[in-house]
Amino acid sequence: MVISPQIPLKVRQGFILVFVLFVALPTLFFSIGKAYYASLVEATQNTLEAHLYSLISEVEFLDDGISMPRSILAPELNRLNSDTYALIYQDKKLIWYSESAVNLSINPSFSDIEAGSSDFRRVEYNNYVYWQLSLSVILGNAEQSQRARFVLLKQNTALLTQMGRFRDTLVSWMLIMGAVIAALMALGFIWNARPLQRLDREIKEIEAGSRERISGLYPVELRNIKLDLNLLLESQQRQKERYRASLSDLAHALKTPLAVIKSSPLANDSDAQEQLDRINAMIEHQLKRAASGASDAWKKQTEVAPTVNSILNAMRKVYVQKHINFRSHCDENVVFLGDKTDLMEILGNLIDNACKACVDQVEVSITQLENTGVRFYVSDDGPGVPEDKKRDLLTRGTRLDTYEAGHGVGMAIVSDLVNAYHGELTIGRSILGGAQFVVEFKNEKI
Repeated sequence: MVISPQIPLKVRQGFILVFVLFVALPTLFFSIGKAYYASLVEATQNTLEAHLYSLISEVEFLDDGISMPRSILAPELNRLNSDTYALIYQDKKLIWYSESAVNLSINPSFSDIEAGSSDFRRVEYNNYVYWQLSLSVILGNAEQSQRARFVLLKQNTALLTQMGRFRDTLVSWMLIMGAVIAALMALGFIWNARPLQRLDREIKEIEAGSRERISGLYPVELRNIKLDLNLLLESQQRQKERYRASLSDLAHALKTPLAVIKSSPLANDSDAQEQLDRINAMIEHQLKRAASGASDAWKKQTEVAPTVNSILNAMRKVYVQKHINFRSHCDENVVFLGDKTDLMEILGNLIDNACKACVDQVEVSITQLENTGVRFYVSDDGPGVPEDKKRDLLTRGTRLDTYEAGHGVGMAIVSDLVNAYHGELTIGRSILGGAQFVVEFKNEKI
């Protein structure tokens, strides 16, 4: 039985338990039952053969036929209520029967076989099933001999009774065995899963920011994983620190020359000023893109509701003259598995662009998905985004002229941040009549 590794561990354990209880044990039960029934049939044949040879040894050969003693050695053939019978035929004529066959009224059918050959088979007479052993022998001497056929019968009910008792006992032991196996497998699953549960708990603590490395004691099979994860964490931390230092140096190095140029007479030209603003926006975009690429692989949990409220409060002040009606729908327990700065950059750009585009309505809705995923909806009542301009909207340095303020480089920043978190950004039309931006982070564990 092959189980895909993509199936959850608990489900795979359930498959194994179901396979053992409902496939392996029943197969073992029927196999043992079949083998035991075959042994009973063989034992029946051996018993009848023993009775047969006992009868042959007690036969007396006379001139006018054969004679049998009144009481024979086999006790089963001397009892009236016995399930074993003996008959002797000459020329298909019954010449003797055991006391157990006094009330037996059957006419056995047997094929012609050579003298000395026996025939064992399952037969049915008068709706009763028997096991029949017949043997044709030649009695007498060289001068005078007679041919006789010995027929021994045993009721099948005796065999079935033994088989029934055996099955009842076997069922009881199989149930006990199944319960013991299920209990042992459950204990084994729990015991084997404990290190994985501890590892998962430590990883979640790292994601939540309450732990920096994995420090628990683990079996040999998980020690290499523990070491590799700790090396990865340390490498990520060192890389993050190097990025932060480099970005800080780059930001300071670029701000001063730009400030000097913007304050010089060269910046009085409107075209030059526009290009300086564009250069400044592109630098900010590249810095954000580099920062998102250097973000931790172990994402922290950030509460979404406070971030949304903070951004909306700022937008009310910035766009106070537009008298925008802001509507927000976000539960207090919704979380984003990522950096708070990145979340503010994503929502801030989306809401800011919605404020620029809207007439007087902006709606923000946040939904928590399964596996700690989250989906953002930002809608406005503006002119919307034309179908042929959606791709251009996410292109770096491109600005649409659909409305006066327009969408700028911020949307490219949003797109890069969403891609960095393996999310998905779609642009559609909202029920308010304008554009609707939907950002979804599934945050599925791989």
